[in-house]
Amino acid sequence: MLSRIHRFHGRTSLTYVYRHGTTARVQHFAARVAHNPKGSTYRLAVIVSRKVHKSAVARNRLRRRIYEAVRTGPPITEPIDIVITVFSDQASKLAPAELTSLLGGLLVKAGVYRKLKRQNSQAHAIVKPEKG
Repeated sequence: MLSRIHRFHGRTSLTYVYRHGTTARVQHFAARVAHNPKGSTYRLAVIVSRKVHKSAVARNRLRRRIYEAVRTGPPITEPIDIVITVFSDQASKLAPAELTSLLGGLLVKAGVYRKLKRQNSQAHAIVKPEKG
């Protein structure tokens, strides 16, 4: 479960993110991201509509899975507000690894995570044998 300091409190916080944030979108999810200069850490909200699934149990399970994927992913060091909206019913059927990779790609696209640089390819060069 996501720590209490990383959750939104009150409706006005979400309103700020929707008015001033930027949007990124992938196959089953959309993320709205706004930088929060007043905050000390990131805050995250996950919205799963009743249109996605009629059962509250299924919606809450999907919400918990997304919270866990973000919590166990790379650390978010900036004070940023993130609202992830689920708009596809197929998201609840995703395997854990696929869910994590989709969310990681979404957060990279939104600018929350920075792309990791690949290591230099010369480190694995073939060594020429000595003549002797």
